[in-house]
Amino acid sequence: MDNFSQTAVNRWRLVLGGLSDRQLDFSGGQNDIRAFQDMEQLLDYLYGRAQGDDVRSEDRKGGLGDSILTGAEWITRVRELFPDSTAEVLEKHALEEFEMTELLTDKKVLESMKPDMNLLKSVLQLKHLMKGEVLETAKRIARQVAEDIRKKIENDIRRSVLGRIDRNSSSPVHSARNLDINKTVRRNLKNYDVENNRLMLKDIYFSNRVKRYNNKRIIIAIDESGSMMGSVIYSAVMAQIIANLPFAEVKLVIFDTNIVDLSEEADNPAQVLMSVQLGGGTDIGSAVGYCETLIGTPSQTCVIVVTDLYEGADENILLNVSRNIIGSGAKLNFLTALDEEARPSYDKNLGQRLADMGAFVGAMTPDMLGDYIGRMF
Repeated sequence: MDNFSQTAVNRWRLVLGGLSDRQLDFSGGQNDIRAFQDMEQLLDYLYGRAQGDDVRSEDRKGGLGDSILTGAEWITRVRELFPDSTAEVLEKHALEEFEMTELLTDKKVLESMKPDMNLLKSVLQLKHLMKGEVLETAKRIARQVAEDIRKKIENDIRRSVLGRIDRNSSSPVHSARNLDINKTVRRNLKNYDVENNRLMLKDIYFSNRVKRYNNKRIIIAIDESGSMMGSVIYSAVMAQIIANLPFAEVKLVIFDTNIVDLSEEADNPAQVLMSVQLGGGTDIGSAVGYCETLIGTPSQTCVIVVTDLYEGADENILLNVSRNIIGSGAKLNFLTALDEEARPSYDKNLGQRLADMGAFVGAMTPDMLGDYIGRMF
């Protein structure tokens, strides 16, 4: 048997599992056999969690020995033995299908995984299980993924809204005159030295001193529902981008049955995301009612509610407050999805009733939202 055929047979053996060892054993050199035995045990560690009958036997012995794998060891060995594309699929199955939450309660595991949207979604769903160094690692992942998204879409959004790439979003001159003392104090509170009773300034922030024009206000309310996960992440990044535009003041709210005003953190999407509490009920009407209280000059205000419109409270409250906002002259929008795919799943009946009274209801990609805001003002 040539090497190609031998490898193909060994791969089929991985698919069939240990119960096939009498009819189809691993073949090749000792190192090759050992590697395939190791792969088989790694696959068993994951797919042995599946419900019902499985072709893989729990009592077979793999090349890793009889020791019990930890999540950290499993992910490390998967990365060593499988191609990157295969390892990513296995990680995704581990998190999404078999709920291997131990993978996200071990710092080494988190640090070994690729920071991307899928990992961030899992982190946000499981961050309540994290503490100490694991939680700090999760925060770094949130910052990195949010920053990657911002870099990817910011110029297009700026171009859409301003008609050009704004190169004046931050001041090149750091002086006492443009020191942002409030932001500096707020962001460094975590560094307070209790023993010496003093505030340690790790980071100092400066305002860009770009004159805002027209005083537009954009109010973004984000539904924390788990089904809105991708939209929640993009909404937080969009709030940061819009907050740094010279014409816009951003108010940022997250909600379920409770409402949390995160306007002071609008330029810090990672902090916003780590504040999200997924699950629970949804009271869209109360959230939109709170947004109404944030409206200053209606004709200069745009309210964007990112939600699937599955209202857990009285729909009439939502309809009444929406009618009031539209009647005031403010622009009211319900985004049923805000991400790169913009595939909405929402309550179409409620959406139609809101659209009939004059609200915009629909799904958008970030660049589409940028174009929309540019045309709106």
